[in-house]
Amino acid sequence: MKKSLCVVGLGYIGLPTSVMFAINGHQVHGVDVNRKAVEMVNAKQLHIEENGLQERLEEAVDSGKFTASLEPTEADVFVIAVPSPIREDKTANLDYVKKATESIVPFVKEGNLVILESTVPPRTVEDVMLPVLEETGLTIGEELFVSHSPERVIPGKVFQELVDNDRIVGGINEKSSEMTKDLYLSFVKGNIHLTDATTAEMAKVIENTYRDVNIAFANELALISDQIGVNSWEAIKLANYHPRVNIHTPGPGVGGHCIAVDPWFLAEIQPDLSKIIQLSRNTNDHMPVYTAGEIESFLKEQHIQDPKVALFGLSFKANIDDQRESPSLKVILELVERGISFSSYDPHIKENVASNQTQSMDEALEGADIVVILTDHDEFKQLDPAHIQGKMRSRLVFDTKNALSLDQWKDAGFLTKRLGDSKNG
Repeated sequence: MKKSLCVVGLGYIGLPTSVMFAINGHQVHGVDVNRKAVEMVNAKQLHIEENGLQERLEEAVDSGKFTASLEPTEADVFVIAVPSPIREDKTANLDYVKKATESIVPFVKEGNLVILESTVPPRTVEDVMLPVLEETGLTIGEELFVSHSPERVIPGKVFQELVDNDRIVGGINEKSSEMTKDLYLSFVKGNIHLTDATTAEMAKVIENTYRDVNIAFANELALISDQIGVNSWEAIKLANYHPRVNIHTPGPGVGGHCIAVDPWFLAEIQPDLSKIIQLSRNTNDHMPVYTAGEIESFLKEQHIQDPKVALFGLSFKANIDDQRESPSLKVILELVERGISFSSYDPHIKENVASNQTQSMDEALEGADIVVILTDHDEFKQLDPAHIQGKMRSRLVFDTKNALSLDQWKDAGFLTKRLGDSKNG
């Protein structure tokens, strides 16, 4: 049975989710506090980058199944997909979740279902959402049903993973879970696993914390390898041939709205019992500082006076425009702190989000002494060093993502460096 939905939050998760429900026959109304985003959506224009989103947005709007505004409307189902960032003190900022829940209270009626998709600390549904929803005057679990079904998608492959990935559904009671499962079955082909809301919240945070801890281990291996004459990329690749080993890859830091944030949720609620989690988070948070230090050392080794650095990649992940918590932006802050001149370039980010951001590669390279790869976009993997060398003052390249064939760059006369590979140089 097709439902009417009101989706609060039209960002990297809310907009694709809205479109997916709409093209599968549901009537969807999207809500966002960003007026420009709402206007763009209604005009079938994208304010975020995601493969396959443009054509699906056009289909959804043209069919009349998807509209957007600044205010919620009455619906059968309310989906909350708003940010849940951390504050400077690393505590969870749940203001967006609370305000989104408050915004739907006047529109909720008996028999409705409220689903939280945002990734949140365990007990957010119980301790933050339910007290607000009680203001509807409806009996929670009998007249109003509530669940948590966290998104489990990766930017760049959102639509594929919305359909194919298994999904967790945690209701405040069995009926809430079953109602949520029935809704997502309209497009989810993966298995749907039912549990309670708090366990669902915990499971999602565990997923991202596992990855953060694994990356921190890889980054420690890179730091050790830089000191003992080993290529950590090769060593990790060889270790992963073991059937029970799956080590992630190192890099200049960890970004994104999940992995760089969610582990702090566990650290906040149980600081004395989350020592490995906190150490891993601090290890990954330190990598931009380490990266900036390696850039500075490389330049000093070549006795380059008043150097200029060309930073390639501002998004936190390859082939997307999402720069939330991007380590590249933290590397920039470190270079500023060290007084090192730089330019920055990212083919996926059109609006200026960073200092000295250029809109063309050639402009970023003009007068540069070193190219630093901070994001492994496909465009960067295909760079021609022969083309680049004539635009630079000096010929240095530092690859923090193992994106380049450094032998090719050496043949073109570049001095090369790779993070976590002291054999190269």
